[in-house]
Amino acid sequence: MTSYPEQLADRVRALLAAATSAVTEKKMFGGLCFMVHDKMCVGVKPASIMVRIDPSLTDQILENNPECTPMIHGGKTMKGYIFVPATTLQTQKQLQYWIKMALEFNHIAKSSRRK
Repeated sequence: MTSYPEQLADRVRALLAAATSAVTEKKMFGGLCFMVHDKMCVGVKPASIMVRIDPSLTDQILENNPECTPMIHGGKTMKGYIFVPATTLQTQKQLQYWIKMALEFNHIAKSSRRK
């Protein structure tokens, strides 16, 4: 039994696989994280997905999507990481919007992988 919704993870997996073959999966933060080119891209949590976006867009995205929340880690707001409630991802188009945004930023994102 997993701590995240398998069906949502399958939907994210399919969209990422259609876009790139450079996807790996890691269990972390109480969910499943999809890494693209060794960089965090999308995470599936029990009630939401975590999307890594361009940090310069964080405030605008949160303002335009009041259902979304910033990621807070160790008491610090993590610019460029937001949570999107699973309840707002019912259609393929809704999920594609966020996956596309995460993949667009992934090309310029810095890898956190330790060499």
